[in-house]
Amino acid sequence: MASSSSTSGTTGSKPTVSNGEKPGKRTLSDVIIGPPRNVRDPKIFHNLSLVAFLAWVGLGSDGLSSSCYGPEQAFLALGHHQYLAVFLALLMALTVFIISASYSQTIDLFPTGGGGYLVATKLLGKYFGLVSGSALVVDYVLTISISIASGADAIFSFMPVGWLPVKMWVCVAVVVLMVVMNLRGVKESVLSLVPIFIAFIIMHVWLIGYAIFSRGAELPMILGQAVHEVRTSASSMGIIALAVIFFRAYSLGGGTYTGIEAVSNGLPILREPRAETGKRTMIYMAVSLAFIAGGILLGYLLVNVDAEPGKTLNAVMFEKLATNWKFMGLHVGVPIITFALLTEGALLFVAAQTGFVDGPRVLATMASDRWLPRRFSNLSARLVTQDGVLAMGIAAIAILIGTEAKVDLLVVLYAINVFATFTLSQLGMTVHWWKERKTERRWMRKLAINGIGTFFTGTILVITLTLKFDQGGWITVLMTGGLIALCYMVRSHYERVSKAIEQLEADILPKLYAVEKLEPAKRDPDAPTAAILVSGFNGLGLATLIAVTDLFKGEFRNVVFIGVGEVDSALLKGPEEVQELERRMTEDLNEYCQFARDLGLHPELRAGLAPDVVLELRRICLEVAHEFPHVVFFAGKLIFSDEVEGFIGRFLHNHTALELQNWLQLYGYSLVILPVRVGAGSMTVPVASQAA
Repeated sequence: MASSSSTSGTTGSKPTVSNGEKPGKRTLSDVIIGPPRNVRDPKIFHNLSLVAFLAWVGLGSDGLSSSCYGPEQAFLALGHHQYLAVFLALLMALTVFIISASYSQTIDLFPTGGGGYLVATKLLGKYFGLVSGSALVVDYVLTISISIASGADAIFSFMPVGWLPVKMWVCVAVVVLMVVMNLRGVKESVLSLVPIFIAFIIMHVWLIGYAIFSRGAELPMILGQAVHEVRTSASSMGIIALAVIFFRAYSLGGGTYTGIEAVSNGLPILREPRAETGKRTMIYMAVSLAFIAGGILLGYLLVNVDAEPGKTLNAVMFEKLATNWKFMGLHVGVPIITFALLTEGALLFVAAQTGFVDGPRVLATMASDRWLPRRFSNLSARLVTQDGVLAMGIAAIAILIGTEAKVDLLVVLYAINVFATFTLSQLGMTVHWWKERKTERRWMRKLAINGIGTFFTGTILVITLTLKFDQGGWITVLMTGGLIALCYMVRSHYERVSKAIEQLEADILPKLYAVEKLEPAKRDPDAPTAAILVSGFNGLGLATLIAVTDLFKGEFRNVVFIGVGEVDSALLKGPEEVQELERRMTEDLNEYCQFARDLGLHPELRAGLAPDVVLELRRICLEVAHEFPHVVFFAGKLIFSDEVEGFIGRFLHNHTALELQNWLQLYGYSLVILPVRVGAGSMTVPVASQAA
């Protein structure tokens, strides 16, 4: 652990910044989640990033796993018109490539990360971004829920029917396990899932390939039969009625495309060059998803699959294909089917990883924009957005219990939000290319790609919402609307706090500049010392400095400004961002030192960088107390004079000062929290008469 250094008045001096690590015995948390990571190590960003193959596993598993329930929902929706599966398979594969191509353009335009929230915010406006981001958060919660519920369905397909009542609790246990895995770190969780992903690819390409090529000679006849059936049905029931059946099935299979957006949203965790890695990952995902999803639909038709109680259509198809397989006289069909279904169920569990990778990232981005509590952008010692991971896990468990892990209901909830985000993102890109038509040479081609993408995703959204609104779709609308309302309240609170702090600075700075400049005191470690906790150069820190000098006139000779730069998710992109935070923090603390010097005090500063501010403040405070035996710690707290702080207000702030105060008391040190009242256009700092 690097030690802090002091400055005795030179504003250009630079503090030594610690890495936030804390030596000592291994705790239970270290054993389960892992030891802390050094955010100051430049190699950490390389070690945490994913190459294209691992990104395909971590982000593409959602898309591939959706082929286990998306084609099934579409095929069942065809009813007696199963011959349409030929055209549905082709349209499904085409849709995969269209959406993938659209998001590849998003990657080019937003090479540092451009999920639905960022795209809609930057290209359509903050309120479109709010709708898109809220839909995306609910979508990722549902990604976890539906993936795990579908995985349980696949595994329980070959288990006794009497075991079904425990399925939901198995789902809950898997969510808890994945929360723990993701608290250790994204890369660790992805690496542990690679064998499952590879096994799924091998088994499904093999079985689907066998289903298609073993009946290859029949394909021309089946295609001709399908065309004939379409003509017959169109003449008997009408082309419009047939189109309704077809597009209803197409929209209900919309869950197939749900994982495509994850790559553009997950760019910050990809290996440099991120844009190239992202587009390569997108190609892997598009090709594999188009083949497996389209192949499964075609396989259902070729093998004449019918629904059977307690079994997925994939289980029925695999049984018809492989039950009688033999190898050297041994019956190997049942073990192969069992293994294929196990990989399917396991991959569906793996697909929940996308929700745990991208969900907390969206929460963190929205928190940075003050739509959500700032704690969602905070990092743990493992450099993971811990609160985001926990929030996604808890919400997924609540939905699984509320829906009893029923896939048919979850699919409806899922598809609506996915395509709301898809449509807003593609619409934003379409608007962008239209605006850039005078400067972008290939604007027509790019506009066409995103325009077609908008049409496809918007069509699926409208059909799904219309057909399924009264069958559960309203629940998604209600959940997303509730989250939007909550986000709006959170942002309003943060904006009010921000304006109050800005007003404080505007009120105090003239007073400080007008004060008569005194000769700064000489450094004396044994003299009374005030240590002031600050979070950047702002009105609250200045008000605290003034309060200390007013309340304790001539009491302190030294003043030490303590600040910790919080390394949150927005900075976890590369060492350059961390270095910039260090530079800004040093400049801020040196500004405080200059004002303190003018007030006749001897100023010093202590600084740190860490994902956990409280832990780093503890370390620095103990070092300061050791160096200055007669130290008293101070921190300011905003008090709104015209508002009673309720539960939401308390939840939106981390209350670092209060937490640190309780901890310092255990070591015999005092931390005085000074109230700074704001509101109704006025500002009041404590005065000497209030000291008692």
